[in-house]
Amino acid sequence: MEDDVLIQISNRIKDRRREKNITVQELAQRANVSKGLISQIENSRTIPSLIVLIDIIKALEIDMNVFFQDIHAGGNKFPLIIRRQAEYHHFEKEHADGFHYQRIFTQSIKNSTVDIVILELEPNAKRPQVETEAYEYKYILKGTIEYQFGEDTYTLKEGDSMLFDGRLPHTPRNKGKKKASMLVIYFFEDKN
Repeated sequence: MEDDVLIQISNRIKDRRREKNITVQELAQRANVSKGLISQIENSRTIPSLIVLIDIIKALEIDMNVFFQDIHAGGNKFPLIIRRQAEYHHFEKEHADGFHYQRIFTQSIKNSTVDIVILELEPNAKRPQVETEAYEYKYILKGTIEYQFGEDTYTLKEGDSMLFDGRLPHTPRNKGKKKASMLVIYFFEDKN
């Protein structure tokens, strides 16, 4: 199962459960599975077996055809995806003090993948320069951030943005006394 299809199924289960005001525990009981399994499925951490997926869909009282309507594999047009702030997935990207990443969504688009995250930087957050196999777009949401590329340094303020080849060694630094944040969009090219 492709990752984007898994994410669409996971989100559909979560959305339908919330629409029906059913708790994770209630859904787990109705589908005869553990609360932990429902949580893992909703957060795209595990792929349910076909039998478990059918039991969950039945527990949500949704017709199978309606549930799978508009779910597409990577090459097809993907549906509108909305993520509420509370649904952002927190993760650690590298060992660095004061870096807090939140993934908004990841979506395959034709022969590339777009990964959108929010990066929050504590005052004096630091890490060594890194390289990524992606083009990176940064939009400063809050604060003043100094970006270093090799020996060159650029200062970006709230509302400023930039796009660059992530294969250039780079690192950000929060120059302020309060937490700074930025929207980060990674464009990964699939190498086929």
